[in-house]
Amino acid sequence: MNLKKTVTLLLVNIFLCIQVSAQQAAGAQDFRAGKGHFELNGKPFLIRAAELHYPRIPKKYWEERIQLCKAMGMNTICIYIFWNLHEQKENQYDFTGQNDVAEFVRLVQKNGMFCIVRPGPYVCAEWDMGGLPWWLLKKKDLQVRTGKDAVYMSGLKKYMKKVGEQLAPLQIQHGGNIIMVQVENEYGTWGDDSQYMAAVRDVVRSSGFDKVQLFRCDWSSNFDRYQLPGVAGTLNFGAGSNIDEQFKKFRQVNPDAPLMCSEYWTGWFDQWGRPHETRGVDTFIGSLKDMMDRGISFSLYMAHGGTSFGQWAGANAPPYAPTVTSYDYDAPIDETGKPTDKFFAIRNLLKNYLNPGESIPEIPKPVSEMVAFQDLNLKNFASVFDNLPKPATDEDPVTMEFLNQGWGSILYRKTIPATGKKSVLHIEDAHDYALVFLDKKYIGKLDRRLNEKNIELPSFSKPVQLDILVETTGRVNYGQAIIDRKGINGNVILENNGKKDILKNWKMYALPVNLAAENGLKYKNSQASGPGWYQAHININRIGDTFMNLTGWTKGMVWVNGHNLGHYWNIGPTQTLFLPGTFLKEGSNEIVVYDVMAKDNRTISFTEKPVYEIIADSSLLHNRGGEQPDFRNVQPVATGSFTGEPGWKSTSVKPQNTRYIALVALNAQDSKDTSASLAELEVTGEDGKAVDPQKWKVVYADSEEVITANNSADKLFDHQESVIWQTSLSKQTPYPHTVIIDLGEEVKISGIRLLPRIDKSRKGMIRDFKFYISRKPFTFSKK
Repeated sequence: MNLKKTVTLLLVNIFLCIQVSAQQAAGAQDFRAGKGHFELNGKPFLIRAAELHYPRIPKKYWEERIQLCKAMGMNTICIYIFWNLHEQKENQYDFTGQNDVAEFVRLVQKNGMFCIVRPGPYVCAEWDMGGLPWWLLKKKDLQVRTGKDAVYMSGLKKYMKKVGEQLAPLQIQHGGNIIMVQVENEYGTWGDDSQYMAAVRDVVRSSGFDKVQLFRCDWSSNFDRYQLPGVAGTLNFGAGSNIDEQFKKFRQVNPDAPLMCSEYWTGWFDQWGRPHETRGVDTFIGSLKDMMDRGISFSLYMAHGGTSFGQWAGANAPPYAPTVTSYDYDAPIDETGKPTDKFFAIRNLLKNYLNPGESIPEIPKPVSEMVAFQDLNLKNFASVFDNLPKPATDEDPVTMEFLNQGWGSILYRKTIPATGKKSVLHIEDAHDYALVFLDKKYIGKLDRRLNEKNIELPSFSKPVQLDILVETTGRVNYGQAIIDRKGINGNVILENNGKKDILKNWKMYALPVNLAAENGLKYKNSQASGPGWYQAHININRIGDTFMNLTGWTKGMVWVNGHNLGHYWNIGPTQTLFLPGTFLKEGSNEIVVYDVMAKDNRTISFTEKPVYEIIADSSLLHNRGGEQPDFRNVQPVATGSFTGEPGWKSTSVKPQNTRYIALVALNAQDSKDTSASLAELEVTGEDGKAVDPQKWKVVYADSEEVITANNSADKLFDHQESVIWQTSLSKQTPYPHTVIIDLGEEVKISGIRLLPRIDKSRKGMIRDFKFYISRKPFTFSKK
């Protein structure tokens, strides 16, 4: 070896020794997936993690929420990183202030806890577009969660590099507290492309996470859809699950792997127009104890949900179901940061499973108290019609992404000729809530949740100005409908005198979500009303957290001193928005409410507790009143019996075209049980793969629970295994129980697959069934 090489090697060794010594001085450690258990510095380590989301918690409250999790018995905090939060405009990254995730992780370490990081790029989390940035949608043929789209993969790599710059130095091997980093998120529910997952794994590694343990998470029903060498596997499931059944197949495939439930769902999220979700303490705590008794690591999703401030609440599909602003999640720590009964049940359980010398600290004192203020009347008003920007023009309606707008509302305008008689306006696909005006007079609305597309227009003898104001809720964060462009997708058609005219030549006015906070509005102290912004100031001499009660208002958003509190909607279940005291100041505070409807009562009130009230609408029930389906002249294509064992049940049919399917449950596994339940229903195409349910719609369900729980029949095809269709619990009816689904188009099918409920309960589990299909709607007869 020559002298030059010798000196070079010597310098390299000196550098490595210095680096290792520096890491040891900083407390560098090691964490990895060992044989049958995780290992911290070579010794078995059981992860007791609590999921928190830093954007859903005001920065001032971060440390208190971390301390609450430790006082519940946790040793680790688990976090998502939200790509679209940190890159709201392409190539413009923000990791400062409320977005300073590195500071959050350091606070976790300061409080003696480890951290698990889940950077995506896709995260779900009931977050707008599942964390993917809206500007990707400017590519017309965009594909996501695949290595086949260069724009997606290029953006992914640049984003992950920025995450690495922030957090890679905080890996446990460098003296930090990050023990694991996740690759993608629940990919098995989306696809089976092992090459894509390997590409994401390699991007994560090359972004600086080259030493930390990587992991992936999926469900017990789909974890084996793809392979990912060098990455630990974990499973996600909900409260009340049968732990042995959840891990049964995973143990068989991975006999030496450590076991972890990376998302143990402590509750569930609320959706607009649906009942408030809760999960019982008894069911929840039993499965948690089962995991502790078996030495299974876990992460509570959520330990504390917080609030999806601003435009960040997402949506599920199918069917389209936007998520409310509150992300309380019925979690152990409520939206305001207060411990609940679940918190104390977990704390009392985990104190029995601590390591020698380990203790649970005292519960920290609240950083803020709950208060209520006097009612406030918002006298100032700025009309949408008086505050329109310069329009864009195009022959056809254009979605807001192609106008370089991420969130908010968009107004479509054109003049239409006289009709002479009533006509019908047909909007092919409005995302998400379209209000129609003629000469600025409100005519009606179209709600995407209800699949509304037609609205009757009155006759008019001269040309009129047609305005379509589209107000958006969250982008779909789950499933194939995640490509969710906002505004009008498709044509607007005027049907008059038997003619159908596609309306052309539109003016489009972008109304971005931050318009109110930029103070460019023309307010008037006026009784005038309509879609627009309502403003007032409130004087405060005592700062604290509160809830703003929007009962009586219709639909929109609220800003307090420029802070966007998020969406409200009078259909419930939430009628309040959480207002953290850290958004307030002593003295004068500006409050702005954007509402899409005319308002006579402009008063808002404040309360120390959230208000839940649901306004029932036609989306909740799929029953035809005094009618029932008539199958007397129809032969079932499949009949059979299912065993009471858990897991998917399959039955095949002779391949044939159909548009309508009907499942008739004849009885339950328990002969005394009159109820029926089912977690998922899949239709198998002639290629043997599940048919995409994006166009499906429930036509009929004889019974469904929509009052005490969100168990309507459309939960059969929502791809959420822990949310089920269940017949009414308050008004029990005897078998048979029937659900009819319109597939939206003719499909050649070869079978069906059914998944019974996956929790410990056997209530409503179906035994005998019949399955009908038809190319035309089924007939109904009087009961």
